[in-house]
Amino acid sequence: MKSFIDFLESNLLYCPTKQLLDINCLGCGLQRSFILLLKGDIISSLLMYPAILPLLIMIGYLILHILFNFKNGAKILTYFYILNSILIIVNYFMKLY
Repeated sequence: MKSFIDFLESNLLYCPTKQLLDINCLGCGLQRSFILLLKGDIISSLLMYPAILPLLIMIGYLILHILFNFKNGAKILTYFYILNSILIIVNYFMKLY
């Protein structure tokens, strides 16, 4: 696991918005937050990008919904999408100020 984390840390994707316009985008911090989560530092991960856990849960639920076709799966995924959108937008504006 350590070598995987080292690989991720040494191969972070750069943000073109940050690079070209010098402003944060809605996804800034997601990669570093994921790496912190893999290291077990949940609090720092959530502080860096609060939507990381709901996003991962939504992706997991989406995969299960595709495999098992839950009765209200689409509705639940819609709620996840709304929750994640709100968390991402609020986090973006909090980082601006």
